[in-house]
Amino acid sequence: MAAVQGPEEMEFAPPGWISVAGNDEAMTFEQWMRTLEWVAVALGYANITLLIFRSVWNYAFGMASVALYIFVFWEERLYAEAGLQVFFIVAQAYGWSLWLKVGGEDNRVPVRWLDWPSRAVWGMVTAALSLNLGWLMYRFTDASMPYADSAIAGASVAAQFLLAFRRIENWMLWVLIDVVAIAVYINRGLYPTAGLYGGMLVMSLIGLREWIASTREPKLA
Repeated sequence: MAAVQGPEEMEFAPPGWISVAGNDEAMTFEQWMRTLEWVAVALGYANITLLIFRSVWNYAFGMASVALYIFVFWEERLYAEAGLQVFFIVAQAYGWSLWLKVGGEDNRVPVRWLDWPSRAVWGMVTAALSLNLGWLMYRFTDASMPYADSAIAGASVAAQFLLAFRRIENWMLWVLIDVVAIAVYINRGLYPTAGLYGGMLVMSLIGLREWIASTREPKLA
């Protein structure tokens, strides 16, 4: 009969650890998520850099980045933003197709401003979406920061569509989103992502300047 091990002889994996077959060391779930976050950050920087120069290839990096952020945000109970990443995948695929039709793979796409009535409509719809989503997150989920989370999500939806339609105002929205997002991510301990959004804040200001300057370029016949 096989001997039965006493409690002191049995080995238990500490909670939260994931053992990898063939490896002497195990990586915690938190470490996996931090690694995932850093990869998403790197892809995000590539996305925004290409976006500033109006390259259609920004979308490839953007889609990869937001796909990883689904898991990062869900783990932090930022559910509105986790769901937002799913929207981003679809919206970026749509934006990619629109940009290819206008500028092709290598040309920089043309951009322009909204008119004032359109700005008012976009502002009201964005505010309504953010407030209603915030109430739903507060009422029906255990979301950690329902209204701030939803404000980022609602404004990001609007900014992503404005980006797809090549409207300069998308950068103004991204600047506001970046400021709020930095505070939220620091609060949740997502420091690499807070750093990403700090960099994106600077790059959004650069992007705004570059897109405005592009409207003053002489048009080729």
